[in-house]
Amino acid sequence: MRHANFGRAALLAACLISLAACGGSEDTQTGAPTAADANLTPTDDAAAAAAASTAAAPAGGSTAVASAPAPAPGPAPVLAPVTPKTVVLNTTLQSPWGMTFLPDGRMLVTQRGGSLVILSADGRSVVSTVSGLPAVSTTGQGGLLDVALDPDFATSPWVYFTFAEQGSGAEAGMVGAAVGRGRLVGTTLQNVAVIFRQAPKIANSGVHFGSRIAFRPDKTLFVTLGERGQGSPAQDVTTTLGKVVRINRDGTIPSGNPTPAGGRAGLWSWGHRNPQGAAVHPETGALWINEHGPQGGDELNLVTAGGNYGWPNVSYGCQYGDPVGNGCAIGGGAHAPAFLEPISTWTPTSVAPAGLIFYTGTKFPQWRGHLFFGALAGTALWRVQLDAAGRREVGREKLFASLAERIRDVAQGPDGYLYLLTDTGKLIQIRD
Repeated sequence: MRHANFGRAALLAACLISLAACGGSEDTQTGAPTAADANLTPTDDAAAAAAASTAAAPAGGSTAVASAPAPAPGPAPVLAPVTPKTVVLNTTLQSPWGMTFLPDGRMLVTQRGGSLVILSADGRSVVSTVSGLPAVSTTGQGGLLDVALDPDFATSPWVYFTFAEQGSGAEAGMVGAAVGRGRLVGTTLQNVAVIFRQAPKIANSGVHFGSRIAFRPDKTLFVTLGERGQGSPAQDVTTTLGKVVRINRDGTIPSGNPTPAGGRAGLWSWGHRNPQGAAVHPETGALWINEHGPQGGDELNLVTAGGNYGWPNVSYGCQYGDPVGNGCAIGGGAHAPAFLEPISTWTPTSVAPAGLIFYTGTKFPQWRGHLFFGALAGTALWRVQLDAAGRREVGREKLFASLAERIRDVAQGPDGYLYLLTDTGKLIQIRD
């Protein structure tokens, strides 16, 4: 029921006059938008707004009765979709890769060459460079990668970061992903330590580091790890190549991980290729990731504990060099029943997804609850809408393709706007 009418007011008045004739009561209709209203796509919003503007006024009238309550208020108007626009805030960054917001609104941004910088709250200037970081390897796709704040940063100011680490000793000449942390004091990271190292390190490969960080509600952290271009180790549970791991904030292994028989401690899921986006659902706490396919076959996955996502045995993409199309999908494409199916795929051409968030702000009401990620090869921002159960894609939209930018990361700011990092060194705000 969306509207109260004057006929109902008359009925309520009659009830007050003759209580014996009417029994019970009914809650007053507030007219507040439903969850579905708040989650409308732009097309749905436009249709709803048009319907609201042409709806007939409540029909019928009645003689007022002095003791009758006032008619229930009409429904609140459906929030119209807000048209977003892009504002380039900064063009001076050097291959930025990851970002997070400090409590005072300033931003921490990683630059792949090995520096961590602090941007002003308006994003327009680099106010300082953070010292204390370890050396990083910038071979191929390596470098200083993701960054995240401790959930208790206000009282325990740890900063977590991922990077490509050069091996030493028996691993000299080899490189692997690693997770470090340090306490941010002013513009210096103190007590810096590496709390996790991907194993084994790999020689002669500078690709597929994965390397996103996402904190669970229990304050443990997920780390996505690429298979370093090696393929089959993604199925080998004695390694952390092509895996998602879950660790404590000090690098120890929490209880509850689904470590398989004979597998390495800390594993959460496996069979991944190059997961460069990770986000925890704000209500369910479930982990979502996106990952690069080979030639086509990029995936959006809802990650379950102990899940095997099939790489390199199956993919909706094709081997490099095969004709573009769906007929050459690796292993036939379908993951089930041996492996978990992705929620969404991008075929036959890869968009190369990077970064991932759930939008929870109020600036764009038509986007609440939707997933956003950047595209490198696809040079755009993608929006994905899920069904109410969060298990199926019901819509997708390619946004801001006219920017022609490789979008490396996307974040929601404390102001409710979206922020993008591009490989050309730009910070772009999506605002109303």
